[in-house]
Amino acid sequence: MRIFRFSALIVAAIAFSSMASFAQDDDSLLDLLGEDEPTVDYATAGFKTTRIINGHSFEMNGHGVMDFKISHRFGALNSGGYELFGLDQASMRLGLDYCVNSWLNVGVGRSNVGKFYDAFAKARLLRQQTGKKNIPIHIVYVADVAITATKKEQLMAAQGIAPTFTDYPFSNRMFFTHELIIGRKFSEGFSLQIMPTMVHRNLVSSSKSSNDVFVMGIGGRAKLTKRVALNIEYYYVLPDQLDPAGGFKNSLSVGFDIETGGHVFQLHLTNSTGMVENAFMTSTTEDWLKGGIHFGFNVSRVFTVYRPK
Repeated sequence: MRIFRFSALIVAAIAFSSMASFAQDDDSLLDLLGEDEPTVDYATAGFKTTRIINGHSFEMNGHGVMDFKISHRFGALNSGGYELFGLDQASMRLGLDYCVNSWLNVGVGRSNVGKFYDAFAKARLLRQQTGKKNIPIHIVYVADVAITATKKEQLMAAQGIAPTFTDYPFSNRMFFTHELIIGRKFSEGFSLQIMPTMVHRNLVSSSKSSNDVFVMGIGGRAKLTKRVALNIEYYYVLPDQLDPAGGFKNSLSVGFDIETGGHVFQLHLTNSTGMVENAFMTSTTEDWLKGGIHFGFNVSRVFTVYRPK
């Protein structure tokens, strides 16, 4: 984690110092020539919403905008006809995201998988733009905390703690995620980002599992029509961090964005039922090749709560 933070700080420092130097030179030249100052052209709509499928995109809500998200996952396709190939089963997350200002989003959510309450802060460090400043990429930092409200007895059983051991501190219920999103909108039809991430789990069930799990994510969007886009995201957990006996699989999701007025519908297939970072990154157990695929959707509806002057 220190490496990620140190690298991010170095990248940001170099970028900001370079931009400041170029900006001063450009301003001096424009003053001598008597020309108007160039405008700033931001790269917008690299993704249709602030989420690709499960994970965050580099997009941010506008200042004063609240985004109400409903995320839904059905059961696995390989559950068979008795469960109507997963449609008889369901899991969901309700979330509210709000843009405090032009560079900071915050949000809260509740998932029935794991009984998680989660909260996050999402800060824009760099924004892709041309004109007065030429910045080729987006850099966004996300910090997330999740707390499970599962009954103590069930948590103790899942984590291999003897039922006679009655001391179970609240901190055992907590999970923390730090994620750096580095992305670029290459054209009107294609965007790509990578997401180096660290998930910290206060308590693990096996000595073969690490408390700190390092993950590398990648996600992309390809625009198919004016209102439809293809999204893909994949999270690769670095080796030897999770107990092999847990049957862990890397999270892979494929879906479509469909824009209809003020709504964006995201239809997708994924092997993850968890919709909080620590859940889908470190607790996915189903295999695409064996039919462990869940159909699901996200619905996003935005509301303007505050109009900046």
